[in-house]
Amino acid sequence: MPVDNSRLKGFYKLDVEQRRRMVADLADLNDEHVAALAANGELDDASADRMIENVIGTMSLPVGVATNFIIDEKHYVVPFCLEESSVVAAASNMAKRCHAKGGFSSNNDAPMMIAQIQLLDVEDHDAAIQQIDENKIQLMELANSLPSTMIRLGGGCKNITTRSLETLSGPMLIVHIHVDCRDAMGANAVNTMAELLAPELEKMTSGRSLLRILSNLATQRLARVTATFTPKEMSNTGDADDGKNIIDGILEAHHFAMADPYRAATHNKGVMNGISAVAVACGQDWRAVEAGCHAYVAYHQGRYGSMTHWDKDSEGNLVGTIETPMAVGIVGGASKVHPVARANLEILGVESAQELASVMAAAGLAQNLGALRALATSGIQSGHMRLHAKNMAVSAGAVGEEIEKVAQQLIAEEGPKTQTRVAEILKALRD
Repeated sequence: MPVDNSRLKGFYKLDVEQRRRMVADLADLNDEHVAALAANGELDDASADRMIENVIGTMSLPVGVATNFIIDEKHYVVPFCLEESSVVAAASNMAKRCHAKGGFSSNNDAPMMIAQIQLLDVEDHDAAIQQIDENKIQLMELANSLPSTMIRLGGGCKNITTRSLETLSGPMLIVHIHVDCRDAMGANAVNTMAELLAPELEKMTSGRSLLRILSNLATQRLARVTATFTPKEMSNTGDADDGKNIIDGILEAHHFAMADPYRAATHNKGVMNGISAVAVACGQDWRAVEAGCHAYVAYHQGRYGSMTHWDKDSEGNLVGTIETPMAVGIVGGASKVHPVARANLEILGVESAQELASVMAAAGLAQNLGALRALATSGIQSGHMRLHAKNMAVSAGAVGEEIEKVAQQLIAEEGPKTQTRVAEILKALRD
């Protein structure tokens, strides 16, 4: 269920059990959800075997919660599932810095997905397109004849469009089925509709259908999130002049990503650190989400560049926006099969797929800003190493109290933070 306040002061100082209990109390989790979060092997063999083929075991990743998120005037504690240090902390930090201007706001499309039917060997494309247009109502009725909860709730096929495409295999006629998926991601529904309509389209066009599958470039299912950050909030000291300089540095870093695909790839990886971490935590198809986000950049801008946009308003505030496909769902799939995904959705308290899309887009925008701010000020390694040093100590063989001692010394030292240096610190500690 939704939380009343995402500002969890001193949360990072608590141990894991204390954090889990606090979140459980905030989100009113039941014992089953708490047990799933606490289990280090939350999937038993039978559950895992139902999800994929040839199962031999499971692999766990840490689940943390990002705090301070206010989206459309609603507080969220946001589950992140990933292995990378500093991401959760950075997203929480940036989410707090836009509170003076009300947090994040969203404006999302309806949950429309597109299924594509590839028609080959169509001799007269114009005549075929006309035939499809004249029979559009009947085709839509056929698509919506499927026994589906999604259709009963007002979703289903809402339109059918066509495209002629020149390819190395010759001309192709591509039929798009536009489907309102309600609160589902929708892959199974749209693929089933495509399979159902393909034989009818073959008859109408005298063509041959080959591929019948959804597109992950969900251009009609865009999530849009924006946030405004004052110079005072962007400064660690509360000094507006310092904040102005930081904002200028962020914009210069952003302009680099806009102009250069080499930089854009890393810039956008930072965006996906937030989006994909929430997607994994909530049982979403994060590969589909990532494919759609990256493809949309090139589709929308004509070339690969930044997923986000940063600018200054007339008052000198930093304004960040993201517009990206967000094909997610809160019914069906792993979101209902995986026990931790169910618990994480309960923590979020989202009531629709569109609301989940807003949270994920806000997480991406916040994490992107965290990376840009770090790069434009102290450099990315400063904050990252504070959290990564313990992992390096463990990799070098440190155990027990050695881990903290090695990490603290590494952080305190000037110069490069290398694995070789960690090994030297550990050896000296033991000698």
